[in-house]
Amino acid sequence: MPARKSVRRHLRLLPVVPSVLLILLFLAAPVLWSFHASFTNAALTGRNARNPAWTGLENYTRLLSDAAFPASVVLTMVFVVASAIVGQNLLGLLIAGLMTRARKTVSAVVGTAVVAAWVLPEIVAAFAAYAYFSRDGTLNQLLGGAGLAGADWLYAFPMVAVVLANIWRGTAFSMLVYRAALADVPRDISEAALMDGAAGWQRLVFITLPLIRSSIATNLMLVTLQTLAVFTLIWVMTAGGPSNASTTLPVLAYQEAFKFGDIGYGTAIASVLIVLGLVFGIAYVRMLKGDRR
Repeated sequence: MPARKSVRRHLRLLPVVPSVLLILLFLAAPVLWSFHASFTNAALTGRNARNPAWTGLENYTRLLSDAAFPASVVLTMVFVVASAIVGQNLLGLLIAGLMTRARKTVSAVVGTAVVAAWVLPEIVAAFAAYAYFSRDGTLNQLLGGAGLAGADWLYAFPMVAVVLANIWRGTAFSMLVYRAALADVPRDISEAALMDGAAGWQRLVFITLPLIRSSIATNLMLVTLQTLAVFTLIWVMTAGGPSNASTTLPVLAYQEAFKFGDIGYGTAIASVLIVLGLVFGIAYVRMLKGDRR
């Protein structure tokens, strides 16, 4: 009998074996290669491209003396906090809350308009955002039509432009998550609080938000990790400029690895980005575990 139970237990694991193999092949293997390459002087061209040598912690000590690296870390955190944790998360929750109260026609129109930006290919969305914020773009045309002076947004305020563009493109995901979460909130609890005299903000803070805490934590984890990896949007809009004013870690890693050909140093930056994502992931997983207790 114990042998049969063991066989059944192993047979139950068979359906997940292909998924595990694919994860190991397309996710774990590149990550391990990245960490390995970060300890070498691998290059895109030249002698080091064919025979990279082991350099130990040289690339990581170089990070500490590179003025562009700490600046990129700060810009990455600003980009993630402003466009994902605050922008997409709060705006998605707000839109979802308003859509639950709006008429079906209004809700459908708003939902379609928000989701339209999300379903666009990233390169198309990036060019659309560039056209909107460029010197002769849509935003300045609208401001000019209203009698207001525009600005060269991508040069004067590059981080503001890319943050707003990322909020525009990514809010739909948060909206869909919160629409589903709010639909599962028992109406009788909210109605009972209303009968007890609770104001709208009190019902939101003390009833709705606690009931959807798991959805909030899940959404924060997903949008944070996705935003950490944003590259195309920033590269198309500003290319990390001007003067590295919008160079986040993915952009810096790309520049070092493929523009300057220093694969080892570029993968060291990418490895730091992986660790940063791991820290965020662990924090959100702990938050989720706390909600289930």
